[in-house]
Amino acid sequence: MWRVARAAVRRRRLQTVITGLVVLCGTTTIMLTLGLLDAATSPFDRAFAGQRGAHVVASFDAAKEALAATAGRPGVEAAAGPFDQVVADFPRTTDIPEAEGPLKLVGRADPGGPVDRVHPLHGRWATAPGEIVLNLRDADGLLRPGMLGARLRAPGLPPLTVVGVASGMSQSADAWVTPAQAAALRPTGVQMLYRFTGDASTEQAVRAGLDAATAGLPAGALTVAQSHLSLRRAFSSAASAYLPLMTLFGVLGLLVAVLMVANVVSGAVVSGSRHIGVLKAIGFTPNQVVAVYLAMVSLPGAAGCVAGTLLGNALAGPVLDTAFQGVERGSAGIGISPWVSAVCLAGMPLVVVLAALVPALRAHRLPTARAISAGSAPLRGRGLRVQRLLGGTRLPRAVSLGLGQPFARLGRTAMTMAAIVLGVVTVTLTTGLTSTLVAFAEADAGAVPRVGVRAGQPAFQQVAPELDDERIEALLRSLPGASRVTAKVFVDVHLTGHAQRSAVNFQRGDPPAMAAQIVEGRWPAAPGEVAAPPAFLAQRGLAVGDRITLELDGRRVPAAVVGQIMSGDPRFLWSTWETLTALAPGTGADHYEVLLTPGADADAYAAAVRAADPGLHPSVARPDTRAAATVVAVASVFTTLLIVVASLGVFNTVLLNARERRRDLGMLKSIGMTPRQVTIMMVTSMAALGVAGGLLGIPGGIAAHRLIVDNVGTVVFPEAMKNVWDAPQLAGAALSGVVIAVLGALLPARSAARQTIATVLHNE
Repeated sequence: MWRVARAAVRRRRLQTVITGLVVLCGTTTIMLTLGLLDAATSPFDRAFAGQRGAHVVASFDAAKEALAATAGRPGVEAAAGPFDQVVADFPRTTDIPEAEGPLKLVGRADPGGPVDRVHPLHGRWATAPGEIVLNLRDADGLLRPGMLGARLRAPGLPPLTVVGVASGMSQSADAWVTPAQAAALRPTGVQMLYRFTGDASTEQAVRAGLDAATAGLPAGALTVAQSHLSLRRAFSSAASAYLPLMTLFGVLGLLVAVLMVANVVSGAVVSGSRHIGVLKAIGFTPNQVVAVYLAMVSLPGAAGCVAGTLLGNALAGPVLDTAFQGVERGSAGIGISPWVSAVCLAGMPLVVVLAALVPALRAHRLPTARAISAGSAPLRGRGLRVQRLLGGTRLPRAVSLGLGQPFARLGRTAMTMAAIVLGVVTVTLTTGLTSTLVAFAEADAGAVPRVGVRAGQPAFQQVAPELDDERIEALLRSLPGASRVTAKVFVDVHLTGHAQRSAVNFQRGDPPAMAAQIVEGRWPAAPGEVAAPPAFLAQRGLAVGDRITLELDGRRVPAAVVGQIMSGDPRFLWSTWETLTALAPGTGADHYEVLLTPGADADAYAAAVRAADPGLHPSVARPDTRAAATVVAVASVFTTLLIVVASLGVFNTVLLNARERRRDLGMLKSIGMTPRQVTIMMVTSMAALGVAGGLLGIPGGIAAHRLIVDNVGTVVFPEAMKNVWDAPQLAGAALSGVVIAVLGALLPARSAARQTIATVLHNE
């Protein structure tokens, strides 16, 4: 039995290679999907549990003695603190982003304790005044040159030397100093870290635990409470945005493998019918014959599964890095868990065997005499009755005979229809995604050319501009080709109650190009108004209409989220210049966005800016379409693959029909049917399925497209970018079903038409 299976593999080299490649692709896709699903939560949970992370990081305006007593309240499993904390604004004087902007400093004697056991990465813990340990939001990041030993200075504070770098999943601080140092920095609050008994997996449970712990404290003593659930959402928000797309293609990849394996085994059974008869005649039992065909397809399937697992592990790094770009990972290690590889290695071969089992059972049931004389039995059943009914119409005889053929084998017809529908769904989905992403890229690029101008910064060895802020803006407006000028500056601020660091783009002058990308609400126009991208809102659990508090250098400004931008970096907000004036009076712009008039030469405008002031550094804004091109490329590859598989399914069906109906074809040709009519008859039988498959597949493709574009968390597409369907596109998608059917049917139909009557009726 084993020798027969190996011989079958060698005899069908092309089918073996195709099976292995399809299983490889399916395994890789499924592995990346499961890996992304696991990475969205499991690394955070493991790292959080390993550090005994805080269920709540709470800030108080109360006496330390009263807060220390809360550690023994009912429902509190463990607590750490109280720790003094202060927010200090460190200007950008180094190349260390972790040491810039408003930082929450916490006085802590050591990194251990019952709650929030901070993981030291480099250097040591602060043990003396004047020392500071920075919190590295991504423990896998490289240690920046000069970070250890760097001296940080903030207005009104003594210099602090970086002696270590650590990472905490609770994000309880941006940096740590000694308790004595924190007390000397005039703390503005006191921090407590709590872990609660029982379930803490819902906001209600966490809130109930915090209420029990803080019962009896003065009203207003609790100023800020940060739940671990918000950190968990922030960790998984970016990866979750890719899950709908990856899941859909993972399912499609699995269906590709199932259909391909079923097609190969079906074709092998029908083409090897005489071989099956011979095997049974020389003593092979039906079960042994089935085992031969299962082993035949399992060999390339297992090889493809192993190769797909290895490829999936190799691709996991860049795919997960892209999915978690901009996410504060802490000490959570991002990668594919071993169970994902184990599931793929065990599951995909099982899927291959199950997919092959149904067509292989046909060989089990096939009698020996019939197998050896396959094709000689006349056709009976519902197909013949339908053909007789259609024969009474005015349709050409070849067409009426072809339309009746699908009714002869309903199971085979259903399988062929599934392959065609799958192909049409994928074509429709890819067409819709391409249209949506092209519209998104055009909106992101803008209708008119843009030039960004950056003012030189002496701290970074750049020539300082000769003009001040207001005169630079006036210069840019006066140069030929300028239409709108927006002055802006990025300032790191602290959002009260949120651990994630945020940078606000404060803007002055004309509305920027980004203002046209508002999908909900409006663009900020008054003091205390901000706009945010979807990823920012998702990570912090906010929505349009919610209120936040911006904090910078001891100043606090309440703000309202008045608009949601179509897409953007999850760390950035956009606000008005009046809001900046309230937070940091006297701050000037260091970047300028210039929208040119239609048809203006952006490169010439940039050259004019350089000539006017050497301290200005213009750059022409070029659209970045790499992300859209990547999605379209992936979708196109899968579309091509699925079209090929669907066509192979049709090919297999026509081949089976031709072999089973050899006697009927011989009789038809003997009474005058021409080879052309035979071809038309067999192609028509599949073209009818192509029409039906096109009509059934279009709604599925539209639904899949809507599912994906509605669940991309990093982008909120406006309705105009979702409703991309028009009559030509729908007609083309419907026609794709016919194309798939005709492509698959043409070759075996012509092969059957070329057979001579003597060859066909040889068994008679």
